[in-house]
Amino acid sequence: MKLTLRVWRQRNASEQGRFETYEATDVSPDMSFLEMLDVLNRDLVERSEEPVAFDHDCREGICGTCSLVINGVAHGPRKATTTCQLHMRSFKDGDTVTIEPFRATGFPAVRDLVVDRSAFDRILQSGGFISVNTGGAPDANALPIGKAEADTAFDAAACIGCGACVAACPNAAAMLFVSAKIAHLSHLPQGAVEHEQRVVRMVHAMDGEGFGTCRNYYECEAVCPKEIPVSFIADMNRGYLKAALTAASD
Repeated sequence: MKLTLRVWRQRNASEQGRFETYEATDVSPDMSFLEMLDVLNRDLVERSEEPVAFDHDCREGICGTCSLVINGVAHGPRKATTTCQLHMRSFKDGDTVTIEPFRATGFPAVRDLVVDRSAFDRILQSGGFISVNTGGAPDANALPIGKAEADTAFDAAACIGCGACVAACPNAAAMLFVSAKIAHLSHLPQGAVEHEQRVVRMVHAMDGEGFGTCRNYYECEAVCPKEIPVSFIADMNRGYLKAALTAASD
């Protein structure tokens, strides 16, 4: 396969970026998208040109690091697929592929296709812990948990924090990510104790990082590689409203 790549190049956060065009030849349909970028960078280095900076880690669809916007879609054209799981057979010989970073106030640019997503870490730090004394770690089967609650917690825990929901949302909202993390922690007995405080802390942290507000576009759910449902956002909003009413009555 031969492809024309339009790649966003930006030296640092303070400089204005631009698209650069490269020709990728001998691209195997069996390559992953990141392997294709590896080959592009090898060719650039051989020509004494600066390689393209992009994030990656596990390359197994687990870590959420490989976050790119490909032809206008976060993680590319295939549903429920991370960039590292996207294979070049999803494209046709002669295609032009546009590659750019996630764009949001909460994800400031670092270099080329790399953005700073540490805002997600700070949101988690605001509520992703349990401060009450829950005792030692019991045997996994010693604490009965209803199947519905366990399934909900597991569904929410599938979120890998990649940020595709933010990149796809016209308002750059992070509410799908935040609501999934809240649900993951709060649908288990140890985390349910501080549910209301956690919702308030994490929502306030999210707002403080400059993310927008959900307007029910459902773009976040459409691009989520783990298919996290937007129903978690409704649960988070109910929890936040309940916490606000409880605080007002105290």
